[in-house]
Amino acid sequence: MTGPANALDVAGLHAGYDSYDVLHGMSLHVGPNEKIGLFGPNGHGKTTLLNAISKVITPSRGAASFMGEPLAAVSSRGIVERGLIHVPQANRLFPDMEIMETLELSAFTKRARGDRAANLDYVLTLFPRLAERRRQQCKTLSGGERQMLSIGVGLMCAPRMLMLDEPTLGLSPKLKEELANAIAGIGESGMPMLIVEQDIAFVLSLVDRMYFVDHGEIAREIDRGSDVDHQEIMDMYFGERAAP
Repeated sequence: MTGPANALDVAGLHAGYDSYDVLHGMSLHVGPNEKIGLFGPNGHGKTTLLNAISKVITPSRGAASFMGEPLAAVSSRGIVERGLIHVPQANRLFPDMEIMETLELSAFTKRARGDRAANLDYVLTLFPRLAERRRQQCKTLSGGERQMLSIGVGLMCAPRMLMLDEPTLGLSPKLKEELANAIAGIGESGMPMLIVEQDIAFVLSLVDRMYFVDHGEIAREIDRGSDVDHQEIMDMYFGERAAP
């Protein structure tokens, strides 16, 4: 008897922009309840991978499947409908909309509409700052508050899996800790996650495994229980030691 399907399977994915491939046959998987970290130098394919999975861009070769279902013929909207939710970097919010408007309108899929009240309560409990500022416009929020709202938008979509692209980018240490606690809380519910992150200490505290991305390929897989230490990870990141 086989167990449940992986939340995400990526096999031999090639993708990029115009005629230039950034991903060169990338393969990885996220188990049914796993939290996976993705790290590596800028420009080596981490964001491109998330964009290719969520159909922001179209892969040229390779395959991805979600909960056992191939995604090749599924549109970007269809991927959201199925509950694979991509929270991109850079806080892409409508600046003149209020927090509550933004959250309520995010529950636009058929799956999400039925759970809108429960999900809204969960988001405002997870991020009390958003509850306190619920009538403020997005453009008036700090960077940390905008990042909380971006994740809240993802949660309002009733996710079965979250993909987070650099959630701590530009945040202070205090806000990073606050966000780490919130993301850990989401993970404790059993929701699978794929987290792209430059802050190695941050992502190590949250995930079960990590993939090191180098020139559009997975150069190394690191289990939480492995004997790879923080310094070795930093050496890989900055290219001071070749990853085997």
